[in-house]
Amino acid sequence: MQTKQPDYEAVKVKQQATWATGNFAMIGSRLSLAGELLCESAGVGPNQDVLDIACGAGTVALPAARRFANVTGIDYVPALIEQAQRRAEVEHLEATFQHGDAESLDFPDDHFDVVLSMFGIMFAPNQAHAAAELLRVCRPGGRIGLNNWTPEGFGGQILALSAKYVPSPPGLESPLRWGTETGIQSLLGDGLADLQLTPKSLLFRFRSPGHWVEYFRTYFGPVSLTFSILDDKGKASYESDLLNLIDRYNTASDGTAIISGEYLETIATRS
Repeated sequence: MQTKQPDYEAVKVKQQATWATGNFAMIGSRLSLAGELLCESAGVGPNQDVLDIACGAGTVALPAARRFANVTGIDYVPALIEQAQRRAEVEHLEATFQHGDAESLDFPDDHFDVVLSMFGIMFAPNQAHAAAELLRVCRPGGRIGLNNWTPEGFGGQILALSAKYVPSPPGLESPLRWGTETGIQSLLGDGLADLQLTPKSLLFRFRSPGHWVEYFRTYFGPVSLTFSILDDKGKASYESDLLNLIDRYNTASDGTAIISGEYLETIATRS
């Protein structure tokens, strides 16, 4: 029996509410190093036209602006656009942030020298449309730079755990597809002249495992929303599962939490 196609627009409405929960700038600040490294790997430099898709609070758009690129960041959550704008103002950086949908980009074909997305485009529900748009707006010979959580890494396991308690609609592809070689190959396909995939990791440091849970429960939309919709028994079970997961990845021996989050860096050249 053929699986019914998900209602992508309804999914996006729910996603917007999820990402507006908490304060993603407090999460993005912990990802700053990955944003800087992605800009270096993608060769972002002065005067280049750069697009950051699903820019969030500007975690990769602002490093691109620090390199004097002409940066545009788009996101479908107004609160995140406001956060990115405020951060740019505080850091005295020039960048444009505007509302936009990764699956339907309001830009001409072959428009950008570099197209970036860091832990963002992977959440677009219609992955084929998002990948096609990513390729369409990048000029021939231009570069695409992506950071996406791997399924086996800590970030991927956190997302998988949330999905256990709040399942995705039937037929919806896992966002972790973007964090695999086969996924990237199938999504970007024949549109590339060159593809470099590099597993990398980002260290998260917190005062304790419990501090990690409280921090993400407060500021990270998917975790915060999961807690909010569970009853007391479900909350206790979810917290226990999170702590057990942290224990698996925690390399600290002094009561703090040092957690390595693996992600896949994709640097592609459009054909």
